[in-house]
Amino acid sequence: MDLKDLRYFLHLSNSLHFAKSSRELHISPSGLTRAIQRLEQELDVMVFERDNRTVALTQAGLLLRDYARQTLGDYSRLKTSIQEHSQDLRGRLSLFCSVTASYSFLHDLLDRFRIDYPNIELQLHTGDSAEALQRVTDEMDDVVIAALPPKLSDKLEFLPLAHSSLVCIGPLRPSPVQNLIKGVKSEEDMSWDVLPFVMPESGLTRVRLDEWFSHKQIKPLIYAQVSGHEAMVSMASLGCGVAVVPKVVLDNSPMRDTLQILPVMSELKPFVIGLCVMRRKLSNPLIAAFWSVAEYGSSVDKQPSYRLV
Repeated sequence: MDLKDLRYFLHLSNSLHFAKSSRELHISPSGLTRAIQRLEQELDVMVFERDNRTVALTQAGLLLRDYARQTLGDYSRLKTSIQEHSQDLRGRLSLFCSVTASYSFLHDLLDRFRIDYPNIELQLHTGDSAEALQRVTDEMDDVVIAALPPKLSDKLEFLPLAHSSLVCIGPLRPSPVQNLIKGVKSEEDMSWDVLPFVMPESGLTRVRLDEWFSHKQIKPLIYAQVSGHEAMVSMASLGCGVAVVPKVVLDNSPMRDTLQILPVMSELKPFVIGLCVMRRKLSNPLIAAFWSVAEYGSSVDKQPSYRLV
């Protein structure tokens, strides 16, 4: 059984989306389809049920997913263990983070890592930070940058890198929204019933906002629900509404000079941003090497990684 076909299958078993998997695996949709067909022919079973709209694992596919995870994990550990003896680590490390995190946190980390481990291939995926924890749990990526959730799964290990407050932002340019927030000095000045909000579709920011609005007994006027903090900054800059984002996103945005921070919602709990991995994968020398470089350079003063015991 071809290990590359197993890797393609495992990615697709998590995404259940041919186009998304082919894009992230850098293979054509037809090439991915042929890889799955080879596995099905070798096993003489269907591993996916698929039609024009949906893809789902069959019972055989669920068994194959477990086998693929175990086999690929064993192979990776064997390969890196052999290479460890030569003091020359080689292999591929898959990373996921938001666009903002890629240059606000990951850039310096990768710079240091590449000096110590030049022969490790780094595969970087970017997207909505709300997806990060699910991607590492589904083993689509080895390491992700994410915000620490209220409750961390006992399968995960979290290394804090930095803190970021949540800020409410609105446009500086003349617009109906700018008129509504002009002169706002406190939450009592906000026209909550007519002020449009740009909200995240999911993730920790959405959880914090829902809790805050519920506690204040405010029903926000939602203009749009958006995937990704960077897109929320753009829409706030255009005058579509106000938004709440981590300050690190605003600080690193090219549109930061077109926005203002409103003196409201200051009691929102800040984010702890850090690296997250599957705990059992820290035995992988590649991941352990990346983790140790991150620990050495963390801007969070000597705080230990988060573990549930």
